[in-house]
Amino acid sequence: MFGEKKAARPAASGNGSTIEGLVGERMQITGDIRFAGIFVIEGRVKGSVLSEEGSDGVLKLYERGHLEGQAVAPSVEVDGEMHGDVTAERLKLGPTARVRGNIYYRVLEMAAGAQVNGQMIHQDEPRLQLPKPDPST
Repeated sequence: MFGEKKAARPAASGNGSTIEGLVGERMQITGDIRFAGIFVIEGRVKGSVLSEEGSDGVLKLYERGHLEGQAVAPSVEVDGEMHGDVTAERLKLGPTARVRGNIYYRVLEMAAGAQVNGQMIHQDEPRLQLPKPDPST
């Protein structure tokens, strides 16, 4: 309540991009999300989160964030809980990261305390294969 401290949030931008999307702490979204720029998850997302093809997208899953689905972006930072595969050129797992799924990466930074329950597969050539949108929807 009053005087209660929240966990410090990581800086919003490191590459000059702006936050294009935010799922707040008390929000829950069901469905796939496509984004460009920086997309931040503090709440819950049930569905795939995909960077637009050709963008320099950054996906940030904060400590209280929860993602149930696939994540595909050039840069992914995980401090929260993730249930699904991650594909990123650059993947950063913070000390509170909990990943249940395979990770496909080119560059990996993993802090002490991070947990991965799945395979860690290094990719010499980054292949951010995005699922094609369904034309019938």
